[in-house]
Amino acid sequence: MDGQGATADPQLQHFIEIESQKQRFQQLVHQMTEVCWEKCMDKPGPKLDSRTEVCFVNCVERFIDTSQFILNRLEQTQRSRGSFSETMAE
Repeated sequence: MDGQGATADPQLQHFIEIESQKQRFQQLVHQMTEVCWEKCMDKPGPKLDSRTEVCFVNCVERFIDTSQFILNRLEQTQRSRGSFSETMAE
């Protein structure tokens, strides 16, 4: 092999990254919908009562906050591991 096969087309990499982000977002929305539906929906009807609506809003906000917190912690962990392994390599 000449080593060029290892470097993919930047446009293709960008497209794959965008599609992966879309997929993760769709999975997150599906998971959030499932969690909040189970938590807030007592009896399905033609309209949401105000208590159910408030429950959904709070559930979605907490789900987003929690997801963002987890992502931030993962990024911090990866950064600290990266700097640790860079230090070990020196």
